[in-house]
Amino acid sequence: MTVSITDVARAAGVSASTVSRALRGQPGVSDEVRAQITAVATQLGYTASRSASSLASGRTFTIGVVVPYVGRWFFGTVLDAAEHVFSAAGYDVLLYNLGSPETRKRFFTKLPVRKRVDAVLSLLIPDEEESAALRSLGVPLASTVGDARPGFSVVGIDDRAGAEHAVRHLVNLGHRRIGMISGSSGEQHWTTPVARRQAYLDVLSDAGIAHDPALEADGDYTVDGGERAMTELLAASRPPTAVFAQSDEMAMGALRALRRHRLRVPDDVSVVGFDDHELSDVLGLTTVAQPVAGQGAEAARLLLRQLDEPDGERAGHVQMPIRLVLRETTAPPRPRGPQ
Repeated sequence: MTVSITDVARAAGVSASTVSRALRGQPGVSDEVRAQITAVATQLGYTASRSASSLASGRTFTIGVVVPYVGRWFFGTVLDAAEHVFSAAGYDVLLYNLGSPETRKRFFTKLPVRKRVDAVLSLLIPDEEESAALRSLGVPLASTVGDARPGFSVVGIDDRAGAEHAVRHLVNLGHRRIGMISGSSGEQHWTTPVARRQAYLDVLSDAGIAHDPALEADGDYTVDGGERAMTELLAASRPPTAVFAQSDEMAMGALRALRRHRLRVPDDVSVVGFDDHELSDVLGLTTVAQPVAGQGAEAARLLLRQLDEPDGERAGHVQMPIRLVLRETTAPPRPRGPQ
């Protein structure tokens, strides 16, 4: 026989509505009563009906997640962490991968998430028109990229401060020819490369180092792009003695290019990345660590909190901690090398 919520309520000596609130993690139930109801439900083998819960609450128990590049490490890590939080709370994920301009335009024109999700986690930066479209859904919105924006809870880091840590570390080691591998903002409206580049320029200026445009190259936030960019920097008339890569994946590409040119790291060229990718420790890469998975989990928790407490205070912008991790890819320049 199928065990109903009424059976659980009768066995626990409470009302069916109390059982519903307890098993869905909603407020208004003491920890003692919640534990008792959970134990009774487990003993009886009760499984909540998704359709019944949806009818009772008006929810779909589904969260829409919008990503620009589902196959890239940063977005995959954020998505995985967020999905774990959603799943533990009884929610499914409806994923939309908007990697091309055509797909993105079609999504924001038709808004297929309407009436299909209870909230949206956006891992891309919407422009003003796209932001308005998402707000028109009337559901909680959160993001892990970009700056604070109306209607969204944004979880992120201080990109400028992180880049400053990286470049200042190279300056303090004595480097004067410091290159940078970055990614362009492009049609995805990324603010990250802009903020990190400005930090690079500011640190150089503060140190009295003239900016040389020949020491900047676009690495497209990929390993292959980082390799191409490093090769371009090495072809400069006065190549760099140190390089700041705006992501660890581009830094990994830079390391591959340096190895192919038979240059030693850090003896010939120092390299510092950004992210603390799971392979960075294996490669001994000096980098700026950011809690990538932590940002995804926190954004998911903020959305669930808004769903459970719709009248509660909404977090506008949550800034996560960053730190410089010193490993084996940075050192002072060699005395006889180019300065």
